[in-house]
Amino acid sequence: MIRLYDYLSSGNAYKVRLLLTQLAIPFERIDVDILAGASRTPAFLAKNLNGRIPVLELEDGRCLSESDAILFYLAEGTPFLPNDRFERAQVLQWMFFEQYSHEPNIATVRFWMHTEMTPERHAQLERKRALGYAALEVMERHLGGSQAARRYFVADRYTIADTALYAYTHVAPEGGFDLERFSAVRSWLERVAAQPGHIPLTLA
Repeated sequence: MIRLYDYLSSGNAYKVRLLLTQLAIPFERIDVDILAGASRTPAFLAKNLNGRIPVLELEDGRCLSESDAILFYLAEGTPFLPNDRFERAQVLQWMFFEQYSHEPNIATVRFWMHTEMTPERHAQLERKRALGYAALEVMERHLGGSQAARRYFVADRYTIADTALYAYTHVAPEGGFDLERFSAVRSWLERVAAQPGHIPLTLA
């Protein structure tokens, strides 16, 4: 059985847990207390030199890290990843956007607010929030812009691009983000939550 090295309140780990559940793939979940330094032990660093969760350990012992890479691996050959070359590239486009423009701001603020708001973090908070809202605005324009509204991010169907973006968007209010003005995003969140096999993410 494959193993998922996980931390329950992490959106990056949640993405993988969600897709495994939706694909009905059995897995053993191993909790890694990142706040206690459990991802920095020699045993864990042997699985991921970057010392971060999630890590997917395959039955043959090989390990794969980086949440979106894991999603791409698991989705291969399933309806969650298009066969069309351009559509596959679009999926990657939104997953790169999620890790570069979305997660570093929305997820980071959520984490800060539920751990310790140090003076250094407080000084960065306004800029992080502004960048997080900018990412949400990009999503809003894509989903509900001047053209016909889109139900999902790529190919008008649920893909791992939606999985990746959903993880931290649906808990953005836990970081103080107000989604009220993002009507297309909120409708999309409802559609993703209605997918078969959906499981929620809550703070541990």
